[in-house]
Amino acid sequence: MMPVLCRPAVAVPEHVLTMEETLELANRMHSRHTELPLVLRLIRNTGVRKRHFIRPVAETLEHDGFEARTRVYAEQAKRRLPDVVGRALDNSGLTAEDVSLIVYVSCTGFTMPSMTAWLINTMGFRPDTRQLPIAQLGCAAGGAAINRAHDFCTAYPDSNALVVACEFCSLCYQPEDTGIGSLLSNGLFGDAVAAAVVRGDDAGAEGCAGMRLERNASYLVPDTEDWISYAVKATGFHFRLDKRVPGTMEMLAPAVRDLVDDHRWDASALDFYIVHAGGPRILDDLSKYLDVPPEMFRHSRTTLTEYGNIASAVVLDALDRLFEEDSQQHSARGMIAGFGPGITAEMVVGTWAALADSRSASS
Repeated sequence: MMPVLCRPAVAVPEHVLTMEETLELANRMHSRHTELPLVLRLIRNTGVRKRHFIRPVAETLEHDGFEARTRVYAEQAKRRLPDVVGRALDNSGLTAEDVSLIVYVSCTGFTMPSMTAWLINTMGFRPDTRQLPIAQLGCAAGGAAINRAHDFCTAYPDSNALVVACEFCSLCYQPEDTGIGSLLSNGLFGDAVAAAVVRGDDAGAEGCAGMRLERNASYLVPDTEDWISYAVKATGFHFRLDKRVPGTMEMLAPAVRDLVDDHRWDASALDFYIVHAGGPRILDDLSKYLDVPPEMFRHSRTTLTEYGNIASAVVLDALDRLFEEDSQQHSARGMIAGFGPGITAEMVVGTWAALADSRSASS
């Protein structure tokens, strides 16, 4: 037995912005921008059909200050987290009292104490529940959260861990930023909340369908720490995206392959792939460098199309879509990988525990 990653729960907010509306806004707000045709083409090429925001678009576009945005972040997190966390616990067959660690990841808002403290006080988690908030790994944090939960449940096999990703990317909109990378991000990112439980192998992992977590790894591409970054100013977080970022899979794919090789598997012949969809080229290049059919990244691509880049929540949403498809046989081999600032990759490989073989599970 190994720790098992159970089915995630995911929620997106109610306010929707379509691709057509995004392009219209860019045309109207930046009509005199010398690179507007390029920006519009880049936004179209993302393949994002719609995105979901925590506030109406008109409010999202008004910058009411870093203090106000931080307050909105905390209010919206407290409003939306309980339902998602509750459903993730239900999917695992556990209660809050069964959880020994909460890994909370978010790069779009900051509170101290962490939202983990609020969850413990509000949702019935034990006072001795360990807290691991992660704020600076960006989109890679979804993979990192799973890996830290895996590490914990390996060290303490009679324990369970809860992973929570809370990303309100719309709170990072900066109207005065008109660089191409910033304008592209305005058409790419969306908001979402997701959560999942990792059950330890001595804590009844056989009672949860999902992915058995067997080996994980991290990799940082040297001298790329300024390729994806925040400039922190009085107005908040200003997203910075280097034009070289779309090509990073050429540097990260060997690290992915090394992890799979270390597990004595073939990276080109796995049964499922759940990867962070930062943009369509990420998926296209990973398909090329791993020699994998593009169809194998269909769940990640659907997340990008339906929700945009939802940062650390991408891998959990794509994994939920794999559950929904219900196509994996017992012991199918697969991987999860998140990519983000650093440039960092957080990766894990494992096998599928199908419903028929896990004795009991919740959908």
